[in-house]
Amino acid sequence: MKYMLMIYNNPAVIASLPQDEQDAMMGEVGTLMAELVKSGECVGGAALADASRATTVRVRDGVPVTTDGPFAEAKEQLAGYLIVECASDERAAEIAASWPDARRWAMEVRPIVHSVDAQV
Repeated sequence: MKYMLMIYNNPAVIASLPQDEQDAMMGEVGTLMAELVKSGECVGGAALADASRATTVRVRDGVPVTTDGPFAEAKEQLAGYLIVECASDERAAEIAASWPDARRWAMEVRPIVHSVDAQV
């Protein structure tokens, strides 16, 4: 089963951390990514641009309405995602729990029930 692991953090807090702590977090991410690639569990993922670059689109009464920013007002924001393929919900949660952002903010784990091939 494939799972999307959504990485939440607070960019202001990360920026306020001493550089050695920031470097240590990124080092942990690098180590974890190497392990997931080696095990074959890493399917893909990406970091996202800052929430200030986001646009939210809603259609109300047939009219598209766009607003600047993420869909919710919050200091914590979706910062990126990772798609893994592993044997169980428990393993996906274990991977999410090992991500450094989980210790300060959150990781959301969701099974992917359908994917769309962009090469249609």
